[in-house]
Amino acid sequence: MPLLRLASAAVRPLLFTFVALLPLFPHGANAQKHAFTVDDMLAMKRISSPAVSQDGRRAAFVVRETELEADRGRTDIWLVGLEGRTAEPRVLTTHPEADYAPIWSRDGRFLYFLSSRSGSTQVWRLRLSGGDPQQITDMPLDVANPVLSPDGRRLAFTAEVFPDCSTLRCTTDRLEKREDSKETGRAYEQLFFRHWDRYEDGRRSHLFSLGLGEDGRASGQPVDLTPGLRADVPPMPFGGAEEIAFSPDSQHVVFSSRVEGALESWSTNFDLWSVPAAGGQRPQNLTAANPAWDSHPVFVGDDRLAWLAMKTPGYESDRFRLMIASWDASGLGKPREIARDWDRSPGELIAAASGTKLFATAANFGQRSIFEIDIKSGNVQTLVRDGSAGGIQETPSGILYSLSNLKSPAELFHRDAASGTIDPITDLNREAVDAVAMGDYEQFRFEGHAGEEVYGYLVKPYDYVDGVRYPIAFLVHGGPQGSFGNNFHYRWNPQAYAGAGYAVVMIDFHGSVGYGQAFTDSIQGDWGGKPLEDLKTGFAYALFRYPFLDGTRACALGASYGGYMMNWIAGNWPNGFRCLVNHDGVFDLRSMYYTTEELWFPEREFGGPYFRTPESFEKHNPVNLVENFRTPTLIIQGGRDYRVPEGQSFALFTALQRQEVPSRLLYFPDENHWVLKPNNSRQWHREVLAWLERHM
Repeated sequence: MPLLRLASAAVRPLLFTFVALLPLFPHGANAQKHAFTVDDMLAMKRISSPAVSQDGRRAAFVVRETELEADRGRTDIWLVGLEGRTAEPRVLTTHPEADYAPIWSRDGRFLYFLSSRSGSTQVWRLRLSGGDPQQITDMPLDVANPVLSPDGRRLAFTAEVFPDCSTLRCTTDRLEKREDSKETGRAYEQLFFRHWDRYEDGRRSHLFSLGLGEDGRASGQPVDLTPGLRADVPPMPFGGAEEIAFSPDSQHVVFSSRVEGALESWSTNFDLWSVPAAGGQRPQNLTAANPAWDSHPVFVGDDRLAWLAMKTPGYESDRFRLMIASWDASGLGKPREIARDWDRSPGELIAAASGTKLFATAANFGQRSIFEIDIKSGNVQTLVRDGSAGGIQETPSGILYSLSNLKSPAELFHRDAASGTIDPITDLNREAVDAVAMGDYEQFRFEGHAGEEVYGYLVKPYDYVDGVRYPIAFLVHGGPQGSFGNNFHYRWNPQAYAGAGYAVVMIDFHGSVGYGQAFTDSIQGDWGGKPLEDLKTGFAYALFRYPFLDGTRACALGASYGGYMMNWIAGNWPNGFRCLVNHDGVFDLRSMYYTTEELWFPEREFGGPYFRTPESFEKHNPVNLVENFRTPTLIIQGGRDYRVPEGQSFALFTALQRQEVPSRLLYFPDENHWVLKPNNSRQWHREVLAWLERHM
């Protein structure tokens, strides 16, 4: 079928168009450039967390720089003026420890931020007119996720405590006693005893509130707003301050959480809760009627609450819908869905000051775009389409946001609401980008499964020359409800392969996000079906569309579900590639079900628990095809990955070694599902590129 479909392309050229994407950030051409490497990637300044002052004249943001000697990323807070777009960004805080999460005071004279400069992570405050930062919180525990009330008189934050402890000292005493004990055993009586990259020790992230005086200093002691609650605020491990919101009158706090219980390991029933900001009452569940995921509370005007909500219980990749309801201290009114026909799933949400519209980001045809949604009519307008956008902040004249693409790390931009004009605000990576040669890229599309349109990207080698044929790095994204889109990635950056002389092909197969929920849902129960068909057809189409690709010299690489697909390719497409690279990939769906800590994921994907639907799991289980495995495979695994536990990679290594298939195992005992430490990242890339070079 793929060959027939490919052959018909010549007579149906309109179905096989491609979109050439020009760089969003043009830089001056330098005669002396070197090929992009992992060291160049690590040297880039990573911009995040923009925060606009109340008057809209300035923006604070975080810049992360890599310190290889210390094997970490260190963050500082920067400031840039927004008026006239001419001010140069400047560093506000510099300290050997991390400063991050800036929040403006109501009057614009101070910045609150998190810092570990005191030996633990606490909230600090900096006077913009000068002077040294002042420590605001002095908790015996690290604090996180600070949120300032609209009136500036209260600060909310989170800290990990034992739920049955009535004081903070109780938690620290218990931790110290455990540290001093020679007994190391821990007993558990229910699942979720480990999550993502750590074993649970009984602590939960609780929400605290601290009063602030007229001068902005701490007044009184922090109050636990969720005492005794066996739940994490915000949801772990990826929730942040976006899950916490003060009411407009500063009297209540709304947050997202999932209450602990026997169902936690196979439930995605996160709810929105409300609690008085001063404490004294138990939290009230605002969204108990919805058995699925509620998230990202945002107040609209004085009397409405907007949020994101899924409809399908247990499905972490369901479409987030925009919801709104009236709000008062007694709870929510009847929810209403905004933009019901908008087939995108927002990942970020803010409300405009006017109370008439929302701003959101969402995956969108291989991009992460910014949208404006009219609350009353539900009309949706695309404000920024291409690239990968985030960190939206409203200004008096438009929006501020960060934006990256496949040839540039994130910088800050401003879009004027009246004219639509987009102005660059920062250009911190100009020198670093100008120094390297990167591959140009194009987005293409083709007919995939059932003749449906599927998108992909082609990244040329950095030294591309007409008439030369190049080996291929075929990257397969994870998720599987994910995307390898138009962004500057710090773990799977295609420029790292383009800089080594490879052409890069990436396919957003059926199951990917950004193409409508039906497209995303289509992978359920069909992990090895439609996606493999799309990958085969997309690979064939890329060879047809780009004659400089050498299909006889190609290696495929993927992580998580992408790693699963490496195993599935090994069993079903054994002659497709010269080598495979499998990072934390699923090898045996049966053992995966019984060892992963998040059961809602396989139960949704395969229609229930393994013991009830074994045929669904076994239909596309790579372990059943190990006798077909003969493609040389590099296996990489993190020891602290509990989503796809290390046994998956160890079993794969055994299967390959026992059959004398060329294979190599790279094990990181201190990494989770991702490789985060800078020096480990260097080793990862060195090993991967050496494997590709050996076999191509």
